[in-house]
This record gives sequence, structure tokens and C-alpha cells, in this order.
Amino acid sequence: MRPTLTHVALHVPDLAACVTFYQQFCGMQLIHQRAGKGSKIVWMAEPGKEHSFILVIMPGGQDRQLSADDYSHFGFALQSRAEVEAIAEQARLAGCLIWEPRDEPYPVGYYCGVRDPAGNYVEFSYGQPLGPGSEHMPLP
Repeated sequence: MRPTLTHVALHVPDLAACVTFYQQFCGMQLIHQRAGKGSKIVWMAEPGKEHSFILVIMPGGQDRQLSADDYSHFGFALQSRAEVEAIAEQARLAGCLIWEPRDEPYPVGYYCGVRDPAGNYVEFSYGQPLGPGSEHMPLP
């Protein structure tokens, strides 16, 4: 048997704020919700990936206080450097940009970092050998 990664589950202090963040910044959709953990449990996924990988969000977590040099994060690939810039500007206006856009040597690429309402860091990148367009890139 070979295990398959299907989801990540997080407790968050403000469920509604996190749902809104992942919809607005990450383009994720709410695909399921049910009663549980004091209010409700939410499943979110990228369109078309509902059967392969989801984010489960539950109320009751503590705000994570990560330092700016803590690179624990969720990673989302984008189609271009311009899209990284656009996310960075959106985050800058919302007051949640933590890493200004920057270039790093392959395989890291061009990226920025954003803080979600629970304190988790989310990276938006272009040029990594993962995500859209990566099938034409060599693995590191």
C-alpha cells in the first residue's frame, strides 16, 4: 500500500476570516461544511481538485505567532511573475504581506509570502518545478 496525501486540517481562531482569505487569495472554494468542534467544519479545495487535495478548517485554534524568518508555509503556484506581484499588492493593501516578492535560485523561483488570519504563512510562487507549467521543468 502506498499512502496518498489528501488533506491538511487546521484549527483556526476565526473560521469565517480564514474561509474568506482562502477564497480571495487562493481561489479555493468551499466544498463541504458540517456541524462539529463547537460550530462547523469546512472543507475547501481548488476548483477541479476536490477529489485529490483539500484544506479542512475547524474553529478553536490559537493565532500562530511566526517570526518573519520562519519559512513554515503552504505553497501555491501561480502562472507568472505578474501574478505574484498582484498577490503581493493585494496583501500589502490588506496588511498581511510578510515577504516582499523576491527571486531565489532554482528551484525556489520568484515568490512572496502572505499571513492568513490564523497566522499561517502562505507562499505564492512562479518558476518552481511544481504546479502550473512545471511538467516542462526539470526536477531539482
